[in-house]
Amino acid sequence: MTLFHFGNCFALAYFPYFITYKCSGLSEYNAFWRCVQAGATYLFVQLCKMLFLATFFPTWEGGVGAYDFVGEFMKATVDLADLLGLHLVMSRNAGKGEYKIMVAAMGWATAELVMSRCLPLWVGARGIEFDWKYIQMSFDSNISLVHYIATASVVWMFTRYDLPKSFRLPVTVLLALCVYKAFLMELFVHVFLLGSWTVLLVKAVLTGAISLCSLFLFVTLVHSN
Repeated sequence: MTLFHFGNCFALAYFPYFITYKCSGLSEYNAFWRCVQAGATYLFVQLCKMLFLATFFPTWEGGVGAYDFVGEFMKATVDLADLLGLHLVMSRNAGKGEYKIMVAAMGWATAELVMSRCLPLWVGARGIEFDWKYIQMSFDSNISLVHYIATASVVWMFTRYDLPKSFRLPVTVLLALCVYKAFLMELFVHVFLLGSWTVLLVKAVLTGAISLCSLFLFVTLVHSN
């Protein structure tokens, strides 16, 4: 039963990535090693972020139940490094915008999946007792994939030299939402005391809204050119 539960969690977490890779056309471009390079860039960026946070943002020592708003906001600002990393990956790949976006997003999201969820699923989902948190973790990995595809598309639009003036404000707003989404979710959880399933639902809705807006802007921009 525990092995069956682990299989369900593993399939729920990893198969959407495989399906996205196959159906997006990346396999036809032999983009596997490009995605691996994007994943390696993710690891380097996360290492730099950890060193920066450990150096300039010590552990919060406030009272029990207190929330360090300014400190958490500044820590979330460090996620701007992810945008620089995604831009670096896309700038090193030649091809259409869709290809650059999918390579960067797939490599980035897959590296995060392997580094942050592989070991917890392997150790926890094979435990004796059933726990919903591993199903939630698998759903969250799918939300992360959508999030990084939307983020990569917004970064690609933001760095275009021919971006129309009417697009600059909405693209900048979406870029800020992509960076501070995790901070906003933590703030909602602290203020409204949301449960785990509610947090997952809110995260899915917020990510879906950002993704639909970025898709609309991307399609409009591509067709206008």
